[in-house]
Amino acid sequence: MDAEKVHVPEERKSYLSTIYGKALDARAEHPILGDTYAEEAVSRIDFDFDKLAVGGDAAITLPFRAKLFDDWTREFLDAHPDATVLHLGCGLDTRVFRIDPPATVRWYDVDLADAIDLRRQLYPDRPGYEMIATSVADLKWLDAIPGDKPVLVVAEGLVQYLTVEDRDALFMRITEQFPSGEITFDAYGRATTAVLSFALRLARTGLRLYGPIKDGHEIEEHVPRLRLVSAVSFLTLPEMVPLLIHSKAQGWIYRRVLEHWEWYRRSMQHFRYEF
Repeated sequence: MDAEKVHVPEERKSYLSTIYGKALDARAEHPILGDTYAEEAVSRIDFDFDKLAVGGDAAITLPFRAKLFDDWTREFLDAHPDATVLHLGCGLDTRVFRIDPPATVRWYDVDLADAIDLRRQLYPDRPGYEMIATSVADLKWLDAIPGDKPVLVVAEGLVQYLTVEDRDALFMRITEQFPSGEITFDAYGRATTAVLSFALRLARTGLRLYGPIKDGHEIEEHVPRLRLVSAVSFLTLPEMVPLLIHSKAQGWIYRRVLEHWEWYRRSMQHFRYEF
């Protein structure tokens, strides 16, 4: 018997774009992420995915973004097989199943109640795994998390939606509560934040972007225990760029102009900190 379909109302469709992009990648002849869990979840969701207009470059950039965070997660858990993982703003991402950590890892997926409600309908329980329905900015949820082990924080697609004050308070609390660990997230530069903020206002989404980040070292000034160890220019990833160039003209513009402009290299970055 087929699994029961999970209905997603129109007002919750914002949770579907990223998982659908990963499902499209999983169906490709040569997948980047190969997230079969996302593909299975999408097959169980009762929604007209054509409404999302996800495809093309998004089916490339979304799995590449997730793959970089997956690689960092595996590296951390290889070194700390009994760690705590805080996957913040998890949405419907299937990272815990892709990584498949040992039961010695405490893994918490944290997001708003709407997202967690959908997760509970789509995904099974597993040892060491817990879902928490809350705003990550309401730091009371951390009171229930033991702070006795190294921690990995994965905040993919989240930090740019937090105010600078909420972001710094969250990172400060984590670095105070745990003995050591890493914090990983992606963020936009000033120009990208301005352009995307304007687009969000035009679309009347109600969303707002905050806190553009230039080189990542400004976070160290706000949260003293953090030390930047990696700042990756996402739009210039050598393994991704060839897949995004669809014409000779695009290739010329990229090689002669874009890859040399600092603002472009910093427009979307992935940061990794340790403490």
